[in-house]
Amino acid sequence: MPASVQANKKRKNPTVSHDHSQKRLAPVVIAAIGVVFGDIGTSPLYALKEIFNGHHPIDVTPDNILGILSMVFWSIMALVTLKYVTVIMRADNRGEGGSLALLSLITENSRNRVVTWVISLLGIFAAALFYGDSMITPAISVLSAVEGLEIVSPDFKTYVLPITLVILTGLFFIQSRGTGTVGLFFGPVMVGWFGVLGVLGALEIARHPDVLAALNPLYAARFILNHPGLAFLALGSVVLAVTGGEALYTDMGHFGRYPIRLAWFGFVMPALVLNYFGQGALLLNEPAAIESPFFHLGPNWALIPMVVLATMATVIASQAVISGAFSVARQAVQMGFLPRMLIIHTSGKEEGQIYVPFTNWTLYFAVVALVVGFGNSSNLAAAYGIAVTGTMLIDTVLVAFVMVLLWRWHPLVVTLVAGGFLIVDIAFFAANAIKIPQGGWFPIVMAIVSFTVLTTWRRGRRLVRRELAKQGVPMPAFLKMLGSDVHRVSGTAVFMTGSKEGVPAALLHNLKHNQVLHERVALVTVETTDTPYVNDLHRLYLHRMEKGFLRIVIRYGFMEDPDVPQALEHCRRLGEPFEIMETTFYVSRETVIPGVLGRKIHPLRARLFAFMSKNATSATDFFKIPNNRVVELGTQLVI
Repeated sequence: MPASVQANKKRKNPTVSHDHSQKRLAPVVIAAIGVVFGDIGTSPLYALKEIFNGHHPIDVTPDNILGILSMVFWSIMALVTLKYVTVIMRADNRGEGGSLALLSLITENSRNRVVTWVISLLGIFAAALFYGDSMITPAISVLSAVEGLEIVSPDFKTYVLPITLVILTGLFFIQSRGTGTVGLFFGPVMVGWFGVLGVLGALEIARHPDVLAALNPLYAARFILNHPGLAFLALGSVVLAVTGGEALYTDMGHFGRYPIRLAWFGFVMPALVLNYFGQGALLLNEPAAIESPFFHLGPNWALIPMVVLATMATVIASQAVISGAFSVARQAVQMGFLPRMLIIHTSGKEEGQIYVPFTNWTLYFAVVALVVGFGNSSNLAAAYGIAVTGTMLIDTVLVAFVMVLLWRWHPLVVTLVAGGFLIVDIAFFAANAIKIPQGGWFPIVMAIVSFTVLTTWRRGRRLVRRELAKQGVPMPAFLKMLGSDVHRVSGTAVFMTGSKEGVPAALLHNLKHNQVLHERVALVTVETTDTPYVNDLHRLYLHRMEKGFLRIVIRYGFMEDPDVPQALEHCRRLGEPFEIMETTFYVSRETVIPGVLGRKIHPLRARLFAFMSKNATSATDFFKIPNNRVVELGTQLVI
């Protein structure tokens, strides 16, 4: 009789508290301010400066200032407040957010293969764009903060790049030590940062309150109607004010929907709006301050402290993006889009604190290349918007499917809401597409490379499974021909297999070469579910077969790390205890050879897949199996 327990579909992140009592809410809100809003919170450093003084400069006149401010304000309201905070954050996958989590949610509920295929490609490309964004964010944020030294004295200009590189190098080198200790300071520092943003903006607004007229959307409409071409080009820089808005959804699983919304409406959004309008008020009175309106906003004596605080804030914003890249890498590995790779937990208490060496150093070299290659934050701004607007555009398409498949909204409502978001997203994306020659090509190239890697690995694994299935033997036929003449030795053998059917290649090889079988044989398959987490009580499926054979399926969520020995401990309650130090694990190591199946996958992609397969982390390390209990058997596959 099979003993099985199905995955609990309502399971949420066990490490995330959804207790919003007053006692627990304040620390969660402060932590969310430190992690979630770092990217969008550092945008005032360069957004208005780039709009008026960037690749498509705009005259600093009162009408233009009010028109641009109105565009910035209503962009924040439409894209961040309405789209992400109000609508998209409702589309959580058991508490988790982000493109891959949204992809799992939709494919789980879609029965149409074409829709599933299209959604999968969009979700994968959104994840690929995120990697391009995560390379640019640390570069432009830290560089724009250090450039404040040029306001202190022009003599500091030659030191901006070296100082930026030193800060970024230190940031990436400390990743292996974990972010737990540094994370304790994230919240308070960012609370102080947003407090300073709001105070400086409010003081300047008090001197020139007429700037508040830009709250009227008619000023934005008038600027667009009077200067349609210029307004379209300005959108490419206005988007800098909303970069990081997508992080609110991505980081939702860490803090919950309510604390993020409370932090945004109660503190972050007012501080940002006050600062942007304060910079606008300053420009109305001193147009020459456009060289760096953020740093000119404060008094002269506060300039160096502001540079220090801005640098701290940008480092925190960069840290949040880097940590997000680690989380996306882990999700991609668990969902079968990347090969197994080394994932190190840097905290025994916090599940989300991980370090992925390959991702870390890939990002580091890309960030250094960006800083050296582009030279200043204005040049980097041209490369920034395309990745963000592309992600936002894909998120709108994905959430439209959620509205139809899950929320069951009326088609007219879906058309009005999603269609409205789509029009705005397309306008921003088109405006940024113009900047492709100036630097927008970089995130596109990075996204194409990432997309190729992700899809190649998934396609290659499917072909490998197909080849293994051809070579396999059905389990009933194998048990039937397994005679009494086969020598059975005492103990337990665990054969790791990617398929829930048939006989693993490693078992056949072992039987062929050693001509023995253990008295108890477990065929273990590890599955990744469409849910972020799986309850330990519902993790196993165990089926007893003839002649001492067991079929065991271990389920993990896409936010979990597999630990096979720990999972097998739960077999005790099902009457099949495993003593790990008396168990031998057999693992098959496939050597992939690009060959005649090039018609099913391009030869170059076949070579890429073979390279990734060769350099993947061993199953022994990935599944946390003791090295002294493993026998590895090789298999060659032509693909």
